[in-house]
Amino acid sequence: MTESHYRGRFAPSPTGALHFGSLVAAMASFADARSHHGDWLVRIDDVDETRCRHGADAQILRTLQCFGMQWDEPPIRQSERRLRYAEAIDRLVRGGGAFRCSCSRKDVAEAGIEGVEGPIYPGTCRRNPPRAGVKAAWRAAVTDRDIVVLDRVIGGIEQNLAAQVGDFVVMRIDGFTAYQLAVVVDDHDQRITDVVRGADLLWSTPRQYWLQDALGYAHPRYAHVPLVYAGDGNKLSKRDDAFPVNEHDPVASLLAGWRHLGQAAPADRPRSASDFWQWAVPRWRIEQVPKDPRCLHE
Repeated sequence: MTESHYRGRFAPSPTGALHFGSLVAAMASFADARSHHGDWLVRIDDVDETRCRHGADAQILRTLQCFGMQWDEPPIRQSERRLRYAEAIDRLVRGGGAFRCSCSRKDVAEAGIEGVEGPIYPGTCRRNPPRAGVKAAWRAAVTDRDIVVLDRVIGGIEQNLAAQVGDFVVMRIDGFTAYQLAVVVDDHDQRITDVVRGADLLWSTPRQYWLQDALGYAHPRYAHVPLVYAGDGNKLSKRDDAFPVNEHDPVASLLAGWRHLGQAAPADRPRSASDFWQWAVPRWRIEQVPKDPRCLHE
């Protein structure tokens, strides 16, 4: 992407309260934006409305403010952008980049072709399209080429979607837009230059690169920060209300998140979240953020 005014974003899913792992991702994206004197946006990732919890979006926004992170533009919600996603799918279809698919997950699994993120779609409906009127999803018709992404934390990664992932869903059979397409359209429309997010999304990036190319969009820069894991070794999740942050003592959580991101701690404890960020932003060093080794197996 050519040099332009920095625009970053944090895109939480409203499936529960903000937990410590999400706070760390928000901190990294906020610190990187502010250290570049850029804009920081918040986008509510509620494209799959079946997973959302009533009131969770407002709770997340309150928590971010409590921890001293204020966005520069009104938050947008993916649930309000269905027409925009439909336009993008239509553009893909007209360009030969998407096709209808009536295969179930069971059909794909029974094909027995294992990829880096589960079974690889065997190309059934790409070869033999379902009849008109049959309920179907839309899949991206990926090309056989290596996609290389230079990540600001991880370094270079490479993936061949055809060989390792297969044709992936861009609109589900139930009519909900898939995450991969929604996030690409949103980042383009919001003129996002830099995506700083958790390392669990590292291997989604080649799919998003492919969609950006197919839709004629520019590529943001990416940085994937280490996840926070629970005692059982699993990634923290809002869906089980894991480790919600303590809004009554935001500085303690901010300091813990700062250490998790590999940043040097202050000599004296800041008195407030505002004091923390005033101290922290000029000292943010993304080159000190550690790689998440669990996300490098591909």
